[in-house]
Amino acid sequence: MRKTALLNSQISEVISKMGHTDTLAIGDCGLPIPDGTKRIDIALIKNIPGFLETLTSILTELQIEEVIVAKETFEVSPQLFNDIKIAVGDVKITFITHEELKSQLKECKAVVRTGEQTPYANVILKSGVVF
Repeated sequence: MRKTALLNSQISEVISKMGHTDTLAIGDCGLPIPDGTKRIDIALIKNIPGFLETLTSILTELQIEEVIVAKETFEVSPQLFNDIKIAVGDVKITFITHEELKSQLKECKAVVRTGEQTPYANVILKSGVVF
């Protein structure tokens, strides 16, 4: 059994194959995932699992150097944005439009779909290095 907190084998597999600057997205249950992009669907029911608990779990295993957030998250869901800032700590946050974020999903190694129903609960995590 795994020793780290993250138990989901599909998410762990994607993270283990990521290199520097590769990206992984976490989205709410309504985020459209492009055909051809790996979908890891962990949504169970409304808000379970939640976006924030999914983000914090993934951060136990993935070293990141940047977080890409839709500016609409800051404007429409400021508490969620504050929670994201706390979770990622001293990591660069880049703002783009929600439309740009959806377009960038095509380049992600995978999109993790949560049960979250808070508007604009979506991020793209850019992999960093541990050395």
